Amino acid sequence: MAEGSLKVAAIGDIHVGETSVHPYRELFREISDRADVLVLAGDLTNHGKPREAEVLAEDLRGIGIPVVAVLGNHDYECGHVEEMQHILEQAGVRFLDGNPQEIRGVGFAGVKGFGGGFENRMLDAFGESAIKQFVHEAVNEAMRLESALRQLETERIMVVLHYAPIADTVRGEPPEIFPFLGSSRLAETIDRFHVRAVVHGHAHHGSYSGKTMRGTPVYNVAQTIEKESGRPYALIEV
Repeated sequence: MAEGSLKVAAIGDIHVGETSVHPYRELFREISDRADVLVLAGDLTNHGKPREAEVLAEDLRGIGIPVVAVLGNHDYECGHVEEMQHILEQAGVRFLDGNPQEIRGVGFAGVKGFGGGFENRMLDAFGESAIKQFVHEAVNEAMRLESALRQLETERIMVVLHYAPIADTVRGEPPEIFPFLGSSRLAETIDRFHVRAVVHGHAHHGSYSGKTMRGTPVYNVAQTIEKESGRPYALIEV
């Protein structure tokens, strides 16, 4: 590990259920011994229920290292986002969601992101109002990420997303659902800044790594993805 670098453990799509009993306590203890920071890349819960957040909070308490997170689409399902976030914040989780954090000289910027497709196959805001609203959501998430990145003054930056910013890390999923797994609008924003690494989840059957057009490394850290660490989480130095 390079002098002054930060070792980040990143995992997404842990999907904690309300009837689970300490589903990640041992894994989080392992992570606290191997990493300086834990990053949770969305879909923390199955349905965004407060009880699910309480189960996760119980496993996170006392982890001993900083925890930063973004939400995923599953976390919005039941409409209790604020209550769920409050429960997890009480357990020490720092939600990025457009609010960047600095930890030991590394800046963390993140948003949930949204769909819309990749590169020259991105959906355009043309036609029905429903299509325009869909594209507006994708553009808005990219703008919120840009705002967060502009607030950081650190030389080293990690971006945390739930939806993918590039197509390479969703390959392995059915091509028909690519537009619902992410958007290149996120990558276009990332490439305007000096970002060291990007992590995301959402694509459970995608691929572990890829790069933006500018060459920024992107890692799909969904729990189900095989990683270089040999564990459900990725270990990334920034």
